[in-house]
Amino acid sequence: MNIEQIAKKLENGKSIAVFSHIRPDGDTVGSALGVKLVLEALGKKVSLFCDGEIPAKFGEFGDIAAFSSVCKKAYDIYLAVDCADESRLGALSYLFNAKNDTVVIDHHVSNTRFGKLSYVEDCAATCELIFLLAQALGVTITKDIANALLMGISTDTGHFAHNNVTDRTLKIAGELVNAGGEVHRIARKMFKSQSPTRAKLFAEVMGQMRFFHDGKVALISVSTEQLNRYQAKQDITEGFIDFPLSVDGVEIAISTMQVGAKSFKVSFRSKGKSDVNRLAGVFGGGGHVMASGCMLNGYQEDVWDKLVFQAGNYLED
Repeated sequence: MNIEQIAKKLENGKSIAVFSHIRPDGDTVGSALGVKLVLEALGKKVSLFCDGEIPAKFGEFGDIAAFSSVCKKAYDIYLAVDCADESRLGALSYLFNAKNDTVVIDHHVSNTRFGKLSYVEDCAATCELIFLLAQALGVTITKDIANALLMGISTDTGHFAHNNVTDRTLKIAGELVNAGGEVHRIARKMFKSQSPTRAKLFAEVMGQMRFFHDGKVALISVSTEQLNRYQAKQDITEGFIDFPLSVDGVEIAISTMQVGAKSFKVSFRSKGKSDVNRLAGVFGGGGHVMASGCMLNGYQEDVWDKLVFQAGNYLED
């Protein structure tokens, strides 16, 4: 599929349900908020859904109160943004198993093409693709659309610091700034602002960082006990994994987040020599070459041993 075909499909629907992925980040939220405004400009009725709470910080750049975790109405089209597979829809994935008019717009190389129509392009952020969709639909980019899309691009590129940034990424960002996107305010809110609670938890987690394979693999972990002690939600740890990757000599950074008694959300990051999409694939996950994730069940030490062992196998990948 190309973006023009996706645009034509969406033009033919009067009501559209848009879904973000579980544990929502800036790109999935920005894509959903942006595409909602784009489609509403064409007179469509659009509703947003996510199986999970939207982090409050994203509320400065869009109406996050528009998201619901329950979808009871019927829609002409069901659109998933920034979701590599249907499991990323969480409890709402049943809708994509039951409906015929499903569309996926995503930028993950591991995407399974689970929609009836899927547009997948390996690029910096799904918000790039929503910008192209707006162009294909002939919709003028407003300030609100610009801020939503720029937020997604900024957060998925480390504010244009990662090597997934291309000349097109920068050109699109420039167009969004010209349309009123507040790039400096987005950078400050997403990367240069944190609560005292986050600062204290960050210091504790990094103080317990472990190194393996001659310092080429760094591992950090966050337990439910820590989150409870700091009265913090899981989303407070967003961005933690970037710090171990900044350590000289580290090629792969791993973060484990305890989400149940024997359940862990795992994030991988690479400086570029190692393909962590393939590493995550060993455990049934995926994502990008330099940023991927998975879920693992088991005792904590066993989970860590498996992760560290497999990371060693991909250091020279």
